[in-house]
This record gives sequence, structure tokens and C-alpha cells, in this order.
Amino acid sequence: MGQDAGALAQLAAARKTAKYAALESRYLFQPTAVESFGPVNCSAVSFLSGLGRRIAEVSVEIREGSFLFQRLSVLIQRFNAVLLHDCFVDEVAGHSS
Repeated sequence: MGQDAGALAQLAAARKTAKYAALESRYLFQPTAVESFGPVNCSAVSFLSGLGRRIAEVSVEIREGSFLFQRLSVLIQRFNAVLLHDCFVDEVAGHSS
């Protein structure tokens, strides 16, 4: 386990960047990788922080950046819950056959 927190997210983001390197220059590609316990790759944190600041400027709500990260956290938790639930449903169904 001796890896730094976020190291796998950084590696996943680098792989995504290589995978989509051939995209046309008219597209902005932002790799986003989140580890199971929360670390996010550095470029995604920077991008999302900037996005939160821009939303806050328009909405005049200084907490928008925090809200953005909270919404992403809830989304990831929901997705993980669905995956976990589906894992148990498949296993129970497999034993009943």
C-alpha cells in the first residue's frame, strides 16, 4: 500500500490523456480520475476549482466551488452504491440457480 494518496488517480488521468490524444484541437479534454477513497487527479482538481470560481462569479454564491465538489462526491457515492448493490444481487441470483 505504500503509494501516495492520489498516485493511482494521476496514473489513470495520464492514461486517459494518452487515449484521447488524437482528439481535434477544437475540443478541450480534461481527464478526471477519482480513487475509491476520494483522491482526484491534480489537473481535475484545478479545473473543477476554476469552474467553481466561475460559477460563483455568475451566481454571486461564494460557496459554489464547495457545492460542486459536494455534488460530485454524492454522485460518486451513489454510483459506488449501485455497483455494490448489483454485485450482491448477481451473487444471490447465482447461488439460487
